[in-house]
Amino acid sequence: MTIHSRICVSIGRSSLDDALAAADSMASVADVLEIRLDCLTTPAVSPFMNALSTPLLFTNRPQWEGGNFNGDEEQRLAALLEAVREGAAYVDLELLAPDESHRQMVQALEKTESRLIISWHNFENTPTRQELVGRMAMMQDKGADIGKIITTAHSHQDVLRVLQLLEVAEELGFPLIAFCMGRPGVISRVATTDLGGYMTYCAVNSGEATAPGQLSVARLRDIYSLMNEQS
Repeated sequence: MTIHSRICVSIGRSSLDDALAAADSMASVADVLEIRLDCLTTPAVSPFMNALSTPLLFTNRPQWEGGNFNGDEEQRLAALLEAVREGAAYVDLELLAPDESHRQMVQALEKTESRLIISWHNFENTPTRQELVGRMAMMQDKGADIGKIITTAHSHQDVLRVLQLLEVAEELGFPLIAFCMGRPGVISRVATTDLGGYMTYCAVNSGEATAPGQLSVARLRDIYSLMNEQS
């Protein structure tokens, strides 16, 4: 049996031309391309939409959630709303974004094909199971089509706690992206989709990781290829 894993390659370059070139080079090996608008010196949506047929995910991550955007929230949201109007496959909005941002995004998504990923990242540790399940419930309440819970693992117990969320999500019928950052969490990035996770993320190459522990797409595909040989 061939294992299918939805792979999202994150594009985090500062130059628009460089980001477009990277996205184009990754289009054949990615199921989804994440365009990190917060990494671009001049954020833009339409050049990617016009140049690429691979499903696109637009993220404009603020500094308070580990990203690079440090401007006005209205300006930050405007880029994501533009992505919805342009017909992006996905947009990512943080769980802890202001209520008004969530209201505007849900309204904008009505009668569109775009899907909303509501995300939450913990760069320090992995909370209790109770808190993690609570975060997932909050995502559902805010209208997420897909949830994203990413924590930092310091042990294998942390990794197991996050991956066990996938069982809860399946029972709820809620698509969930869940894995861990950090060295102990690398295995979760590989395993998550086989355990029911909606998607995993990787980098263009080993030098362009946009999160701790992120593998390159070449390395991840090599691992999946080895796994398929054993199945």
